[in-house]
Amino acid sequence: QFVESGGGLVQPGGSLRLSCAASGSTRAVYGIGWFRQAPGKEREGVACIGSRGGTTYFEDSVQGRFTMSRNKANNTVYLQMNRLKPDDTAVYHCAIGLCISTRFLYDSWGQGTQVTVSS
Repeated sequence: QFVESGGGLVQPGGSLRLSCAASGSTRAVYGIGWFRQAPGKEREGVACIGSRGGTTYFEDSVQGRFTMSRNKANNTVYLQMNRLKPDDTAVYHCAIGLCISTRFLYDSWGQGTQVTVSS
């Protein structure tokens, strides 16, 4: 189960922080992250962090702009998105799966939160 929040409308160059509280017996085993889907486009893995926190992945277009963090006390992960661009507009889904340094192989995800970057 996933509880996502933090989406919204922001101007280009602005910032948003997405939150995801994941629960369930598999939460501690898998990596966790985000993928996004824009209208008419394929799903795209955005970022993830491994189950032990040692592995991270960021899609090329978000490198240097997006960061992920995890709060183990409340079982929540965050996606901090800075210097947002119109191309970042999409529904962002929190997901779990296998996180490796070159991609995010997700297999279970939440309903998503809309991020719109527009002036």
